[in-house]
Amino acid sequence: MVEHHPVHNSEVYLLGRTPRPTVPPPSPPSPSTPREAGPSSAIEELCLDDTESFEDPVESSSLAKERISGAIHVLNTEATALRVLTHLYRTDATATQGFSAAVGAITRYKGEKGKIVIIGVGKSGHIGKKLVATFNSLGVHATFLHPTEALHGDLGKIGKHDTVLFITFSGKTPELLALLPHLDAALPVIALTSHTRPEDCELIRRRQGTILLPAPIHESEVVSFGVSAPTTSTTVALALGDALAVVASQELHSTVISVFAKNHPGGAIGQAFLKPRELRDLVVPLHEIPTWESDDEACGVDILKLGYDSPSGWARVGDAIASPGCIKSLSTAHMSWPVSTIPNFLIERGEWISILADTRISQAAEWLRDSVMSPDYDEAACKENSILAVIENGEVIGVLEAGQLANWQE
Repeated sequence: MVEHHPVHNSEVYLLGRTPRPTVPPPSPPSPSTPREAGPSSAIEELCLDDTESFEDPVESSSLAKERISGAIHVLNTEATALRVLTHLYRTDATATQGFSAAVGAITRYKGEKGKIVIIGVGKSGHIGKKLVATFNSLGVHATFLHPTEALHGDLGKIGKHDTVLFITFSGKTPELLALLPHLDAALPVIALTSHTRPEDCELIRRRQGTILLPAPIHESEVVSFGVSAPTTSTTVALALGDALAVVASQELHSTVISVFAKNHPGGAIGQAFLKPRELRDLVVPLHEIPTWESDDEACGVDILKLGYDSPSGWARVGDAIASPGCIKSLSTAHMSWPVSTIPNFLIERGEWISILADTRISQAAEWLRDSVMSPDYDEAACKENSILAVIENGEVIGVLEAGQLANWQE
């Protein structure tokens, strides 16, 4: 017998509504899957204010063009100023006479005594310090003097054999004018300034006999760039100062390049001077080549040992020489042969090819490459194992192997 009882459940029935299909409950979250060990990439935070990420390519291109246009304007303005300055010193009597007088004042003691003392303030002072470095590197003694420090004891830097160079665009810098009365009247004074006529420069009016070095600009920096920041004016001052340093150095020294190399051993410039330039820089001196001393005729193995023991790799038998290339090419069979019977091994003095010591290496290498490689040349003219006799003052100062020079790379 079945008993009837009320049935309880949790379902709710809404009368008058279309019944919905029963949806199963969502699955529980899956356990996290283990990953290989390693750093995880951080997710970048999105910031709507970060305009750089959304830069308009058209706007970016326009900005770049504007930047380059501004740079070209500055470069062109300063280049124009230098062209105008060049024309001035080519055509104006005051400028040419002033430059010549300035060089004469700096070099009047032929470098044996005296120096150039450069004085300036602000940007002109910075230009002065750079010029001091240039003068000194070119073998013209120079020092920088700040005018304020000069009035507080540093006037002792100036000696009676010195030359004073003032750098002042305006020609009336107060610190320089204050210093003028304290300079020895016998000292040569040079004014590098924007004025092209002595009567227009206040500094020259206060010290008669001052040498004028005009360094004008074709238009004011306010007109050029909208601001009076020293730009074009310092460019022309620096260029004119460089010209003064180079010309004075050339007058004092017969070979400026050797002076500069001595004074500038460091950096890339110093390393460039250490590179061999002429044949005399590569030559193997004859006195450094070991000679076979025995009365017995040498065999191939004897010269091999002689060359191996020599720092240069060369060996000598009487007036004949075996180059490193010839020694390295010895075969095993030649070791017991008398050297006089080994073909093309010893090169007699009469077969050496003479070449001047001051010949540039690049020039000699080009000639040898043409001579060695060109089929148009006589076979005996120059070969890779030919010996070059490097000549200075009519004497052989050393030798080189033609093959070594033909393969030379700068």
